[in-house]
Amino acid sequence: MLALATLALMAGAAIAVQASINAQLGVLLHSSLLGTAVAFAVSCLVSVFAIAVAVRHYPTLATIQSVPWYLWCGGLLSAFGVGLFYFLIPRMGVGSMMSFALTGQILVAVVSSHFGWFDLPAKPVSLLRGLGVAALLAGIVLINWE
Repeated sequence: MLALATLALMAGAAIAVQASINAQLGVLLHSSLLGTAVAFAVSCLVSVFAIAVAVRHYPTLATIQSVPWYLWCGGLLSAFGVGLFYFLIPRMGVGSMMSFALTGQILVAVVSSHFGWFDLPAKPVSLLRGLGVAALLAGIVLINWE
C-alpha cells in the first residue's frame, strides 16, 4: 500500500507541475485552448508510443462495441477540466487552483464511491469519511484565506 500511495503522490505532484507549465505555455501563446491542445497532442504521442511498446493483446471489435457510450466521454471531461486548469492557474495561482480542483475531485470521488458508480467498488460514506470531507473543506478555507 505504501508503494501505491507513493505513486499516487507522485502523480499528484506531476499534475501540479504539468498544469503550471502548460498554463504558462498558454499565457505565452495567448491562448489557454492552444496550451491545452499542445498538452493533449504530446500526451497522445506519448500514449501511442507506450501502447506500441507495452500492449501485446488488443481488444476485439466486439469488445470495443460492448463498451457503454458514456465511458467514451472521459476525453471530453479531460479536455474540459484541463482547459479550465490552464485558464484559471494564471488568474488564481497554482496553489489556489489545485486546492479547489482537488476538493472537487475528492467530493465527487466520495459520492461516486458511495454509490459505486461505473461498476467500481462501493465504499459508503461513514462518519469518519464525513469528518474527512469537513476537514478538507476547512483546509480549503485556510489555504485560500487572505
